[in-house]
Amino acid sequence: MKAVGYVRVSTDKQADRGVSLDAQAEKIRAMTVVHGAKLVEIIVDGGESAKSLQRPGVEQLLALVDGKKVQAVIVAKLDRLTRSVKDLCELLERFTRRGVALVSVAESLDTGSAAGRLVLNIMTAVSRWEREAIGERTRDAHEPQTYQRRAGWEYPVRLPPGHGR
Repeated sequence: MKAVGYVRVSTDKQADRGVSLDAQAEKIRAMTVVHGAKLVEIIVDGGESAKSLQRPGVEQLLALVDGKKVQAVIVAKLDRLTRSVKDLCELLERFTRRGVALVSVAESLDTGSAAGRLVLNIMTAVSRWEREAIGERTRDAHEPQTYQRRAGWEYPVRLPPGHGR
């Protein structure tokens, strides 16, 4: 089985120091040994945010996947590849169509098996729920302030002594 590794750090400073990149690469190399895979290369995105898939390294990775040159993509941790649930789902669909497994060292995940796909689906659902719950809490926390502003109240509202906190 041929595998490609992918490592990423967010800032140029992290990329220049290289400690994190080297640590990620070492984990990927160890995982290829565990899986008995041949590591084709380790693609590096230094100083790139995971907010979008528009990164040089991801484009290179997808070219290998689309060209069916690898059977596995190995990352040290899922958030090195993407922080977006939507992007992760799209990548997984693309990998699955091409017979490529996603392996994550930190999450002990291998989508090459039915169990690995189940675990990833559960993780994705929990992540989506967590993001939505944070949004709801944030909205609810701002709701009284929005009401107070619309009502023309001074913000923050000052309660008379002995009332509230």
